[in-house]
Amino acid sequence: MGTSRRTFLQAGGLAAILLAGGGAWYRSAHSAPPHRFALDGEARAALHAIAPAILAGALPPDQARSRQALAAAIEGVHAAILGLPPATQKEVQDLFGLLSLAPARRVLTGIPGGWENARPEQVSAFLQDWRLHRLGLLRTAYHALHDLVLGAWYAQPAGWEAIGYPGPMKELA
Repeated sequence: MGTSRRTFLQAGGLAAILLAGGGAWYRSAHSAPPHRFALDGEARAALHAIAPAILAGALPPDQARSRQALAAAIEGVHAAILGLPPATQKEVQDLFGLLSLAPARRVLTGIPGGWENARPEQVSAFLQDWRLHRLGLLRTAYHALHDLVLGAWYAQPAGWEAIGYPGPMKELA
């Protein structure tokens, strides 16, 4: 039995209304200081799941060093976002809001449970899907996450070793 065009459009309209309502609910329930990005619990959990997928192969093999480097990279992402213009901070906050909201996370990423339970292959698959998605908005969201994580990673000395970067030149006396 096939789906009619009318049913498809009605389902799409209902999904759009649900996502808009979910976004409005998230904003009202998670009020952040005006024009300041807040990396709250669920957004931080999303970043803890996304960053290792983006940094696959760059993190130290030692698990303790890897956790420490990942925590530093996540703090670097937070600091980088706080350095962005307020309008851009709001856009990034909206992105993390969607990733934090369970129905939106399920629809947009395919991750059924919370970010704490997301398997690395699920996260990598959704990132790859967003990277190549036909909707420019999802491609832009992927590039924002990718650039923030890699920028924060390679801004810290721990990330330099893997690429053979000796660090900034020392001033000659």
